[in-house]
Amino acid sequence: MQHTSYIEISKSAYAKNIDFLRSEVGKKTEISIVVKGNAYGHGIENIVPIAEENGIRHFSTFSADEALRVHEASSQNSQVMIMGMLDNANLEEIILKGISFFVFEFDRLEAAIETAKKLDLKAKIHVELETGFHRTGFEWEDREWLAKVLEENNAFLDLKGLCTHYAGAESISNYVRVRRQIKEYKKFRKWFSANGLKFEKYHTACSAATLSYPETIMDMVRVGIASYGLWPTMETYMYRFQSLPEDNKNPLKRLISWKSSVMNTKSVQMGDFVGYGSSYMAPRDMTIALVPIGYGHGYSRLLSNQGKVLIHGKMVSVVGTVTMNSIAVDVTDLESVQKNDEVVIVGCQGDNEITVASFGESTQQVNYELLTRLPIDIPRKVVS
Repeated sequence: MQHTSYIEISKSAYAKNIDFLRSEVGKKTEISIVVKGNAYGHGIENIVPIAEENGIRHFSTFSADEALRVHEASSQNSQVMIMGMLDNANLEEIILKGISFFVFEFDRLEAAIETAKKLDLKAKIHVELETGFHRTGFEWEDREWLAKVLEENNAFLDLKGLCTHYAGAESISNYVRVRRQIKEYKKFRKWFSANGLKFEKYHTACSAATLSYPETIMDMVRVGIASYGLWPTMETYMYRFQSLPEDNKNPLKRLISWKSSVMNTKSVQMGDFVGYGSSYMAPRDMTIALVPIGYGHGYSRLLSNQGKVLIHGKMVSVVGTVTMNSIAVDVTDLESVQKNDEVVIVGCQGDNEITVASFGESTQQVNYELLTRLPIDIPRKVVS
């Protein structure tokens, strides 16, 4: 059955990204690949094997369901870590499978201890600290009681990590806040160490922190967007531009290409309106091509009369309103566009390229949002 569009995932681009990241963090720091949001739209089941081929043995997820998908997709017994949602009722399965998880409140910590006692197994935990993000994490005032609970239940806990998360390391506007968080984390770490509590790994850095704050590169980094070949923000790239080698000013390579095909073509006379409503009136006699992707496929309605696609290697414009299942594009100046001709929504065709970031320029969406909005049912295939 032919689908309305499909996504290609480049193995060679992924390998280049991992090589670059390793050169950034050094040999002693482990890279945990973040695969939340269906691996940032790329597909967990696609990314895990590719990552393992490149020596990755640690993955970070947001939720338990994602962690179980990684666990099933792994052929190398890689470590899996849950950073967010984990219902206490699911702790038994997670502990039995050896999956580690963040604890950032006493309810989860106590439930983990009780479950570990029941199973006679150690729960693998990462203690998350509140350093200024103000979403999850143990407060400074919790430290003494927290240490007491951890020490008293040492037989049932495997202290895999001491961690925190930065509140916007991708933007210079958050510089002071991030610096305060780094200082606060160090204070916590020093206190735990002085009180005899050691953790297997100390980790705080996401992609942006890894690329912009070298001192946050500790025993492990949790890299998401950069592993998929995208800079967290243009600010991050501008900050690093001068330090990048002259022969490789853009070492991060986009993995994803999104493609469709022409569904049909139609002649439109000058003065006619194209599609729903009256947002676009033909300024001349035109030929339009209908492409069977729309906001139901992750192509934002905000791209109405603004979006671009590639056909025959040329950039052509979306005309009219983006609908749930289709867009119309102006192919008047192209020769003999026909049904089934390839349409590139993200990627290269001929000498031109449409980047993920180009969507953001038109819609005010960030790379993360655009990628994770790609529906899971769009077929994805791995290419060299």
